[in-house]
Amino acid sequence: MGDCVELRHTLGAFRLDAAFEFGDGAKVTALFGPSGSGKSTVINAIAGLIQPEFGRLVLGGETLLDTDRGISVPARARRIGVVFQDTRLFPHLSVKANLLYGWQRTSVKVDSRGIDAVIALLGLERLLDRRPRTLSGGEKSRVALGRALLMNPRALLLDEPLAALDAARKAEILPYLDRLVRETRIPMLYVSHSLDEVARLADRMVLIDKGRVIAQGSLFEVTQRLDLIAGNALLPGAVLETRIAGHDDAHGLTDLVLAGERLVVPRVDKPVGDSVRIRIDALDVMLALSRPEGVSANNILAANIAAIEETGGHADIQLSLGDARLIARITRRSLDRMGLKPGMPIFAVIKTVTVGGREHS
Repeated sequence: MGDCVELRHTLGAFRLDAAFEFGDGAKVTALFGPSGSGKSTVINAIAGLIQPEFGRLVLGGETLLDTDRGISVPARARRIGVVFQDTRLFPHLSVKANLLYGWQRTSVKVDSRGIDAVIALLGLERLLDRRPRTLSGGEKSRVALGRALLMNPRALLLDEPLAALDAARKAEILPYLDRLVRETRIPMLYVSHSLDEVARLADRMVLIDKGRVIAQGSLFEVTQRLDLIAGNALLPGAVLETRIAGHDDAHGLTDLVLAGERLVVPRVDKPVGDSVRIRIDALDVMLALSRPEGVSANNILAANIAAIEETGGHADIQLSLGDARLIARITRRSLDRMGLKPGMPIFAVIKTVTVGGREHS
């Protein structure tokens, strides 16, 4: 039996009916969708904070919930770490006491070296004697992450952990989340409605809307699906994997390779050969029948039209660049004027590329 989540539950007029894979080789699964889509209800059911009308939860090959068979492991025994948006630290305890709160209550404890490793991983060494009221939002989030990790969890649930932070605090904590993903083997379910966070951290995506899972699969496959952008307007564009081909230090630029084509972005502080994820929104892609000359845009990619979806006054066009896919959104008037059809060669003029959560024109 593979790791999975299946839930059905009613809350007033809202009906949750969701099933998806979690774990099974995916390091970070993003549960992505708009506010009110059911993401937090899923988290609460997995953590054991609510009992769904129907549920089945298998993690690491162990059944933690199966309502048909009368199985429901209590929340405290599930060994699932949860980090909420509001961090929920104990205000009367020091940072160290907050960190050790879950550790003291778990049945499978990490040793002192494990405690020190978590403190170092999250850069908490200088905060141990402080109280939560003296911490910044980013520091509180790091303490909440540390407390969850010290439970020695079989899985980690992150429920919009950055939603309450401003841009500066998000920039502070994202490198720690990167390290967490790289240096631990704990499967994580990352809940967010920020595609930039998801693009940076996740390798699998579950798209939920109005209580139902409408798509799941690799991050790249889901964000490049034309029907999801055209039909639901939940995903603004494609997430793509690129590779650093070189740096132009004189101009502060980096060259990325995407399907044999070059993309130029402001300098990325990584060595040549490293992979870099980017996001290109559908509204940031212009189309041209021939390669434009004398324009300020640095990024003009040769592509082919794979598919066209017309909705209302606009058309969403899937562009093929080898195995990669881009989406462009143009008006139907432009579609008709240019005579665009599937199979045609085209040039994509990229106005903005988002690298690591930052937009670059």
